[in-house]
Amino acid sequence: MSLWKKFLANVELRRIVVLLAIIAVLYLARSMMSIILLTFIFTFLVLQLVKFIRHWIKIPAPLIVVIIYALAIFLLYSAITKYLPVVAEQTVKMVDSVYKFYQNPDYDTNQVFKWINSYIKTSDLMHQFKGGIAVAFTYLTSIGTMGVTFFLSLMLSFFFTIESQRMFKFSRLFLSSDYAWLFQDIYFFAKKFVNTFGVVIEAQVFIALTNTILTTIFLSIMHMPQLPTLAIMVFLLSMIPVAGVIISCIPLALIGYSVGGIQDVVYILILILIIHVLEAYVLNPQFMSSRTKLPIFYTFVVLLIGEHVFGTWGLIVGIPIFTFFLDILGVKSIGNKKEKLKSAKN
Repeated sequence: MSLWKKFLANVELRRIVVLLAIIAVLYLARSMMSIILLTFIFTFLVLQLVKFIRHWIKIPAPLIVVIIYALAIFLLYSAITKYLPVVAEQTVKMVDSVYKFYQNPDYDTNQVFKWINSYIKTSDLMHQFKGGIAVAFTYLTSIGTMGVTFFLSLMLSFFFTIESQRMFKFSRLFLSSDYAWLFQDIYFFAKKFVNTFGVVIEAQVFIALTNTILTTIFLSIMHMPQLPTLAIMVFLLSMIPVAGVIISCIPLALIGYSVGGIQDVVYILILILIIHVLEAYVLNPQFMSSRTKLPIFYTFVVLLIGEHVFGTWGLIVGIPIFTFFLDILGVKSIGNKKEKLKSAKN
């Protein structure tokens, strides 16, 4: 038997080589990573939504896809033309209120603020703050580029989902080609990827929506200003597993103190604690089940490494990628419930 045939017969070695090749290709295409991830997320969520709707209403899938994307475009248009200026204005007001609160001379009577002011003057925080402003300005100037990326991802996901059956049928032809072994291994990893990455992202979106709705309702009861801005901030931070709820505590506490003093800070801390307990003991078991039931230490380590390797995207995709490799290595199976039931019966 030739060396090549021995390599093809060794499935484990072959799959390792294929996985390393996929990682190398993705590394070379890292400049397009935002388009790749957004396209995958949009496609997965739309396909899941179509499947859910067709479970209750038997109408053609392409019609559902057209309605979903038409509604999405309408909402984006409304957000850009009507709500974006309002959110921008409220964001400026929020920053201005925090700035005025800090500039208020009354805070000099508080020993804590005296210590904070002294620490800021004697440390390098102002230099770091200026660097942060420069980074923020860079992000603002790249909004146009991000908008193009978002639009392209939306269009690619639309073309995929509108012809999903044709796409799947055509893609299966690769599994019976002359290099079927290669595409079979790619399909193996793609299936694992969807069962881990896709399901975790879907669950995290539901968790973020639930956290945002509950937090916004509570903040409205407290008569907090700039609710749309705060709601968007909470949603984006809630996309970060576990740590997002804790991170959102800092700006919410600052705004709460500037509005209602220490009493509002206590209320917000209690709210964050309740939301964290709800996410940890209700939402995660309900949406994530046993797919990502990771210890908090592992979660934070993965988030730190993910942010270092992938940047901001790492905070969102770090946990799904980690669970994907846990599944590949056989440490912890992340397959969906139907697959687990089938394997249990067999």
